Amino acid sequence: MAGWRIDPDPAKVAGARASTNAQLERWGLDAVGFAVELVVSELVTNAIRYGAPPVCLRLLRDKDRALICEVSDGRETSPHLRRARPDEEGGRGLFLVARLADQWGTRYTREGKTIRAEVPIATDEPDLDLFGDVLGDALGD
Repeated sequence: MAGWRIDPDPAKVAGARASTNAQLERWGLDAVGFAVELVVSELVTNAIRYGAPPVCLRLLRDKDRALICEVSDGRETSPHLRRARPDEEGGRGLFLVARLADQWGTRYTREGKTIRAEVPIATDEPDLDLFGDVLGDALGD
């Protein structure tokens, strides 16, 4: 397990991605780096933008099955999945998370909520066509 408290500043999202990538490298999970980085970026951004402090990020390695990304914040409002229209600038974050993760959901706590996403750990190189499909779907291509 690895975890960090994130200052509720949008400029700190890049640091959360860098910390995540460094941890994945230590664990030898570079193959899922792109997917996990995207999931972490979207969940941390949502927590900072729509949540409340404290914002925390945890990565849990579930043996060789999945990498679990958890982002907690102090607000109880749960995000909802929606499909953005092609002319909309935002609204694709949770859609991307849902496509890249085997499972995702919200757990409520006394302090707020935790959004959890399980990204499968690939034994081979990542399927880059999957990422193209996911991003194409999100962008309406």
